[in-house]
Amino acid sequence: MQKKAPTEFKNTPAEFEMLLVEGGVFEMGSNAKEAYDDEKPVHKVQVSSFWMGEFAVTQALWAYVMKENPSDFKGANRPVENVSYEDIVKEFLPRLNSMTGHAYRLPTEAEWEYAAKGGKYGQQYPFEYAGSNKLEEVGWYDENSQDETKAVGLKTPNLLGLYDMSGNVWEWCSDWYAEDFYKTSTAGVSTNPIGPATGSFRVFRGGGWGSIALLCRSTDRYFSSPAYRTYGVGFRLVLSFSPVQ
Repeated sequence: MQKKAPTEFKNTPAEFEMLLVEGGVFEMGSNAKEAYDDEKPVHKVQVSSFWMGEFAVTQALWAYVMKENPSDFKGANRPVENVSYEDIVKEFLPRLNSMTGHAYRLPTEAEWEYAAKGGKYGQQYPFEYAGSNKLEEVGWYDENSQDETKAVGLKTPNLLGLYDMSGNVWEWCSDWYAEDFYKTSTAGVSTNPIGPATGSFRVFRGGGWGSIALLCRSTDRYFSSPAYRTYGVGFRLVLSFSPVQ
């Protein structure tokens, strides 16, 4: 049975749950023919256990914390979008953490990919997308989205019970982006990498409602300015592991 952390904001429209992602070693990146250069080379990464949001942050949760909703495609259970990295880390997360007493944060790029690939089950089931080799089963993208976001949780979850990690909205990560970062990570096993120390762009992952299938693969990397806002990018919460009962 999937282990969950206690429900936050229970019995409110903003209610959400975090699922346990048990740590392990995985092969990050892709050497597939269709993979982009910044996905190469494949390298081993050790990730510690952490909690991750079952869904991307919804408009209901954002509005509950921020008292406003910047999203273009309105709907309480749709993912919030049109939020920048800076909006999230400077405004939303401090308010959320003050309200809950926890230290919610964005996932690292390694945590995000490990979870999308199914965590400890990923090597046994090496799916191209988060939970399937058939994107239409798990994600909203350019061929089935009708050019808009959808309510979270309508597709099949991945092996960890996480929904919409391929498609619907791209999801911000905490790392600075560097095209050649993987080339510096090939000696032995990298433990909980956090990306380059500095940069101009932050990473987001997973593809969105307007993306072609190639961009919704679990290994695909994308990036933009930390101030960038668009109706195709949202985010998912992570909480460092502690044995919550």
